[in-house]
Amino acid sequence: MAIARLTRDDIDSLLAELPEWTLRADGLAISRSLKFADFNEAFGFMTRVALHADKVDHHPEWFNVYNRVEITLTTHDAEGLSARDEAMARFIESIA
Repeated sequence: MAIARLTRDDIDSLLAELPEWTLRADGLAISRSLKFADFNEAFGFMTRVALHADKVDHHPEWFNVYNRVEITLTTHDAEGLSARDEAMARFIESIA
Protein backbone atom coordinates (compact mmCIF):
# COMPACT_ATOMS: atom_id res chain seq x y z
CA MET A 1 0.00 0.00 0.00
CA ALA A 2 1.41 3.37 -1.01
CA ILE A 3 1.77 6.05 1.61
CA ALA A 4 0.24 9.37 0.57
CA ARG A 5 2.37 12.49 0.64
CA LEU A 6 1.14 15.58 2.42
CA THR A 7 -0.03 18.38 0.15
CA ARG A 8 1.72 21.74 0.19
CA ASP A 9 -1.31 23.16 2.06
CA ASP A 10 -1.01 20.35 4.65
CA ILE A 11 2.69 21.14 5.11
CA ASP A 12 2.06 24.88 5.42
CA SER A 13 -0.63 24.25 8.07
CA LEU A 14 1.67 21.90 9.99
CA LEU A 15 4.54 24.38 9.99
CA ALA A 16 2.20 27.18 11.10
CA GLU A 17 1.18 25.04 14.08
CA LEU A 18 4.74 23.88 14.83
CA PRO A 19 6.93 26.96 14.25
CA GLU A 20 10.09 25.30 15.59
CA TRP A 21 10.10 22.99 12.56
CA THR A 22 11.47 24.05 9.17
CA LEU A 23 10.95 22.67 5.70
CA ARG A 24 14.07 21.34 4.03
CA ALA A 25 15.04 23.19 0.84
CA ASP A 26 13.83 20.35 -1.39
CA GLY A 27 10.43 20.30 0.38
CA LEU A 28 10.70 16.59 1.19
CA ALA A 29 11.49 16.74 4.92
CA ILE A 30 11.06 18.83 8.05
CA SER A 31 13.69 19.40 10.69
CA ARG A 32 14.11 20.77 14.18
CA SER A 33 17.00 21.55 16.49
CA LEU A 34 16.64 21.07 20.23
CA LYS A 35 18.98 22.07 23.03
CA PHE A 36 18.86 20.52 26.48
CA ALA A 37 20.54 21.24 29.80
CA ASP A 38 23.06 18.42 29.36
CA PHE A 39 23.75 15.11 27.64
CA ASN A 40 21.64 13.13 30.10
CA GLU A 41 18.55 15.22 29.33
CA ALA A 42 19.19 15.03 25.57
CA PHE A 43 19.66 11.27 25.70
CA GLY A 44 16.52 10.82 27.82
CA PHE A 45 14.55 12.75 25.21
CA MET A 46 16.01 10.62 22.41
CA THR A 47 15.10 7.46 24.32
CA ARG A 48 11.47 8.55 24.65
CA VAL A 49 11.32 9.34 20.92
CA ALA A 50 13.00 6.02 20.07
CA LEU A 51 10.48 4.01 22.09
CA HIS A 52 7.59 5.81 20.42
CA ALA A 53 9.18 5.47 16.97
CA ASP A 54 9.44 1.72 17.39
CA LYS A 55 5.78 1.49 18.41
CA VAL A 56 4.61 3.39 15.32
CA ASP A 57 7.30 1.97 13.01
CA HIS A 58 8.45 5.40 11.85
CA HIS A 59 11.99 6.41 12.74
CA PRO A 60 13.59 9.85 12.62
CA GLU A 61 16.93 10.72 11.15
CA TRP A 62 18.86 12.41 13.92
CA PHE A 63 22.19 13.64 15.16
CA ASN A 64 23.29 14.24 18.74
CA VAL A 65 26.26 16.04 20.23
CA TYR A 66 26.27 16.54 24.00
CA ASN A 67 23.12 18.62 24.70
CA ARG A 68 22.00 19.17 21.09
CA VAL A 69 19.65 16.97 19.06
CA GLU A 70 18.99 17.60 15.36
CA ILE A 71 15.95 15.76 13.97
CA THR A 72 14.82 15.29 10.38
CA LEU A 73 11.52 13.66 9.48
CA THR A 74 10.59 12.28 6.07
CA THR A 75 8.82 9.19 4.77
CA HIS A 76 11.04 7.37 2.33
CA ASP A 77 8.18 5.17 1.07
CA ALA A 78 6.22 8.33 0.17
CA GLU A 79 9.28 10.11 -1.22
CA GLY A 80 8.43 13.10 0.96
CA LEU A 81 6.36 14.09 3.95
CA SER A 82 3.40 12.00 5.08
CA ALA A 83 0.92 11.86 7.94
CA ARG A 84 3.51 9.70 9.74
CA ASP A 85 5.90 12.66 9.85
CA GLU A 86 3.14 14.96 11.03
CA ALA A 87 2.24 12.58 13.86
CA MET A 88 5.90 12.12 14.84
CA ALA A 89 6.53 15.88 14.87
CA ARG A 90 3.48 16.38 17.08
CA PHE A 91 4.69 13.66 19.46
CA ILE A 92 8.15 15.21 19.62
CA GLU A 93 6.65 18.62 20.39
CA SER A 94 4.54 17.09 23.16
CA ILE A 95 7.65 15.87 25.02
CA ALA A 96 10.22 18.53 24.02
